[in-house]
Amino acid sequence: MPRLMGIKPRLGASISDGGISFSVWSGAAERVWLCLFDADGNRETERLELVCEGEGVHARSVPGLKAGTRYGFRADGPYAPERGLWFNPDKLLMDPYAVEIDRAYGFDRRLSARRGEGGDTAALMPKAIAVDLPKPVASMPPLFRPGGLIYEVPVKAFTRRHPDVPEQKRGTIAALAEPAIIKHLQKLNVSAVELMPIVAWIDERHLPPLGLTNGWGYNPVSFMALDPRLAPGGLAELRGTVEALRAAGIGVILDLVFNHTGESDALGPTLSLRGLDNRAYYRHEIGEPAKLINDTGTGNSVACNHPVMQGLILDTLRHFVVYAGVDGFRFDLATALGRTAEGFDADAPLLAAMRDDPALKDRIMIAEPWDLGPGGYQLGNFPENFLEWNDKYRDDVRRFWRGDRSMIGALATRLAGSSDIFGGHGNNRTRSLNFIAAHDGATLADLSRYEGKHNQANGEGNRDGHGDNIGWNNGVEGATDDPEITKRRQSDTRALLATLFASRGAIMLTAGDEFGRTQKGNNNAYAQDNELTWLDWEDRDAELERYVADLAAMRKAASALTGVELLSGQIIVGSDVRDIVWLDTTGLPLSEADWNDPECRRLVMVLGGNADAGRFAVLVNGERSGTALVIPAREGFEWESVGTVEVEGPGDFLAPHRAVLFAVERKTVQQGRAECADDPGSAPDFG
Repeated sequence: MPRLMGIKPRLGASISDGGISFSVWSGAAERVWLCLFDADGNRETERLELVCEGEGVHARSVPGLKAGTRYGFRADGPYAPERGLWFNPDKLLMDPYAVEIDRAYGFDRRLSARRGEGGDTAALMPKAIAVDLPKPVASMPPLFRPGGLIYEVPVKAFTRRHPDVPEQKRGTIAALAEPAIIKHLQKLNVSAVELMPIVAWIDERHLPPLGLTNGWGYNPVSFMALDPRLAPGGLAELRGTVEALRAAGIGVILDLVFNHTGESDALGPTLSLRGLDNRAYYRHEIGEPAKLINDTGTGNSVACNHPVMQGLILDTLRHFVVYAGVDGFRFDLATALGRTAEGFDADAPLLAAMRDDPALKDRIMIAEPWDLGPGGYQLGNFPENFLEWNDKYRDDVRRFWRGDRSMIGALATRLAGSSDIFGGHGNNRTRSLNFIAAHDGATLADLSRYEGKHNQANGEGNRDGHGDNIGWNNGVEGATDDPEITKRRQSDTRALLATLFASRGAIMLTAGDEFGRTQKGNNNAYAQDNELTWLDWEDRDAELERYVADLAAMRKAASALTGVELLSGQIIVGSDVRDIVWLDTTGLPLSEADWNDPECRRLVMVLGGNADAGRFAVLVNGERSGTALVIPAREGFEWESVGTVEVEGPGDFLAPHRAVLFAVERKTVQQGRAECADDPGSAPDFG
């Protein structure tokens, strides 16, 4: 691993034949101690002062210690919160480089106590475990490819109620390697699972009094150590699951949070970075060292522009690639990674290092391209090696199916790869990660069941969560026995799903949306670690699940949909067709009047192929009534429906209300052989 500004590339605990060497960074601490604990992690057995080796590194080798040793750190120096200094030797501190911990974090108000008031916190803290790292995995390219399907997985909620997963594995990373789970993923043609945070986190301080717990994990303390609740088998459990999924043709992407930690604001607990060097690890207002910057809405913001923090982040990414073999990473509120003193910079040192690092440069990188800070919305501005969560795709698709006016042009742009966002600066490929629903917000099925949010169970008076789901309820808010409303909702859910699978670029489906999961209108269910969010496998909508599996099979077979090249409407070289054509219901090109008609809700997208391949068509009917749609065929070809579509005649399709249909152009067979137009010039102009 490359050195970073003289800092050792391997901080933490390093085991050798003679014992264990410990090292930790603090640029401001006056004294740092290593605290050793008994085998249960409950009794401190020894406290040894570390030696400052220069450049902020405090280290000590302890002979005779072996793998399995429990330990933590303490640091002392000025205690002056008004100057951003929080040194307190009563606080046991987690090693930022810990790769395994002996128990989960639990919030206790004594962890937030000021110096001299809360007592020793060792009994309240997990202990780091010194472990021998395994041999690196064999380097293999990521399985995920541009245009593939990413399946977002909340690890516990995904299998907690799965009847075919052994009880002792339910809710763990190991459960993802179970045959029933792999079979389900393969049925959906999943390219890669994206695991919501699996590293150790702590509950926000307002949750315990409400009897709630954080079920999502977006409040990390330890960046490398897996949460024991999800991975009781530690790193070996993740590595084994990655291997099993890879053997099934499925990659693994980790959702990581480097924008903030669970130490929160000035009233939050002191667990690790705050107690080691608060001013270095976190961002503060210029000239106000006591005031934490809160670009995340969680109380603090990690100083990703600090070289030591950059080193920790890079070492964390390398750790999961080298020792677990993951395909890549999704970064929560990723603008933080590129924020400098001058604002966001796509060439910021951390982003450049991620791009150029030998262990990382071929990994899948996905940005959630926004945070709450100044200039925080950066959709389309990340480096070329990043895919980006496209919230404009999400919102425009929702608005179209809600029935908003003047949305036909926006829908077309999103279906074709969002060239308005990703086509600048000479780029000819989309980096859009298209999604309609994610962990954060309403479920896909709830979009057509609830017009508003219903977050009362979160204990915040329904004030939390997005105020506008861009949802609709089809006449009744929530559950209903009305068969007509139920039918409408089913049509809407299928239309949303079909739109997603018909979109160029990578797509993301959140686990359970393929069979109609509901959160009963809760659009901020992070604190609902219960049956509201645990997937219901017994009562899932099997018919909807089969429909999505058919969509996945269709998409996999249609290279026109998985392509990432941005389209221009020009003739494809070596062919007689354009790369994309937009038609009206009669088969004629959409006119300027059609594009500008606020009531226009029907179109056909025809994607071109090479000289021998047939074209692919996506037929959209956004109206509440059925309609006939016509697609002209070239000489020697005919249109064939894909999926359940009523066909009137060659190229004539009956689209039911609120539906997305698919058709492929195939060569006709005459006199025992396939024929097509001999003279490309005689083919009709479809553009």
